[in-house]
Amino acid sequence: MIVGVMSDSHDSIECVRRASRVFSEAGVSAVLHLGDIVAPFTLRFLAENLRVRFEAVFGNNDGERVGLLRVAQAYGVNLGDQPRVVVFNGRRLLLTHGFGDPNTTYEVVSALAESRRWDAVLYGHTHEASIDYRRGVLLLNPGDCSGYLGRPSVALLDLKTMKARLVEL
Repeated sequence: MIVGVMSDSHDSIECVRRASRVFSEAGVSAVLHLGDIVAPFTLRFLAENLRVRFEAVFGNNDGERVGLLRVAQAYGVNLGDQPRVVVFNGRRLLLTHGFGDPNTTYEVVSALAESRRWDAVLYGHTHEASIDYRRGVLLLNPGDCSGYLGRPSVALLDLKTMKARLVEL
């Protein structure tokens, strides 16, 4: 089972369109969004174009929560506060956005991974793509989907092998 992982789309519809194509071409079974979708129209676009299981957490820039929740409910998207645990094929994944500055975010998610309570800790917020392992636990940041602070990217995660790869948009 392959899942698409994205974060920090920040209403960049062109990059979201490219991410949707990457996920469709890879045949993902689900998409995980790690926060900062921003506006309901972006979530609607993703839900209408992907039509797979969709799990998401709020980020610090998701100010229009009521509108996002309405769209989520209308399209069957599971959206909630961070952190959230989702399970796919017996794999426990912790979804979070981030905490304060990039160093604090990395320190917190590294500690969560070190606890070995989940098979993977997935995070965003820093806009820096990263694949790392802590005590056998995948620590994944798909990077900046919007391209506002770096080269736009998403990730594909193989839940059988727990290997991820970054895809530049």
